[in-house]
Amino acid sequence: MKLLQKTIDMISGLDNEVMEKARVRVDNLIKPPKSLGRLEDIAVQLAGITRNIHPVVDNKAIIVMAADHGVYEEGVAGNPQAVTVMQTMNFPRGVTGVCTLAKASGAKIVTVDIGVKADLEAGCGVLMRKIKYGTDNMAKGPAMTREEAIKALEVGIEVATDEIKKGVNLLGTGEMGIGNTTASTAIIAVLGGFDPKEITGRGAGLSPEEIQHKAKVIEKAIIANMPNASDAIDVLSKVGGLEIGGMAGVMLAAAANRIPVVVDGYISTAAALIAVEIAPNVKNYLIPSHASAEVGGKKASELLGVQPMIYMDLCLGEGSGAALVFPIIEAACHMINSMITFEEAGISI
Repeated sequence: MKLLQKTIDMISGLDNEVMEKARVRVDNLIKPPKSLGRLEDIAVQLAGITRNIHPVVDNKAIIVMAADHGVYEEGVAGNPQAVTVMQTMNFPRGVTGVCTLAKASGAKIVTVDIGVKADLEAGCGVLMRKIKYGTDNMAKGPAMTREEAIKALEVGIEVATDEIKKGVNLLGTGEMGIGNTTASTAIIAVLGGFDPKEITGRGAGLSPEEIQHKAKVIEKAIIANMPNASDAIDVLSKVGGLEIGGMAGVMLAAAANRIPVVVDGYISTAAALIAVEIAPNVKNYLIPSHASAEVGGKKASELLGVQPMIYMDLCLGEGSGAALVFPIIEAACHMINSMITFEEAGISI
């Protein structure tokens, strides 16, 4: 808890003075006003995050948290739980979806075993930070203890801080864990006051009947645990996931160190909601990536108060949306850093 509290205490708002200077520069670049749309907003946000009118994001990493879920035994997932192990091992090999996309943006993939149900092979390239062998079945009781939830947050803080110390200046969040859309939906339902039936989706490919069953399991878990919507750590511990806590910790560390962090999709948004509930200023450091194809994706983004940047019907997870958005964010930096103003061009307007 000491690390978590120390990190929270380090988080402050954006630098409004630098943002104002950045906005003036962006508005006077040699182009029609607002013609580069949200790219201009990103540049100003980056200036406020970094306290630099000429921000740089040339060292990128996506931290992928991997963990299993006890609620899997309720039949809420279409894939076998063994996929979590196999895919977690595949990240260091560079052959998963996010790994191939990250090659386009030159991003590093950092894979963390925060709660995979099995022991992974030694030397496989995965950071071993296992808290427990998957969460407990939240349909029968809390997914984890409060202490385990805090530890998950602190593992995310530690891993992200280590990467920042190595020079990373743009982070993305990713995950792997069969059953994690169930935990994410439960978190979003509690924090947003939604009926699980409204926001429960197909996950990795459930039938309509299976989706109905999944919604009932989520409802059962919420009733059984009665998570306190005003206490994000209570929500995380009772109906969350270890990898969700880890991603929330990454976001907390990014904000504490004034580093922008890209929120991937549905599950990352659930983690972002936890992080923002813990420390509201975290929201200033978040950059949304894509609109998730999950049924609850739109409501989750609205609850967080962000507008996704790209609409491509993505629902893979892993950090895939972050990998695609990284070049857009870097382009915003090139715009404010390399594009000249009318004054610099010798043009009076």
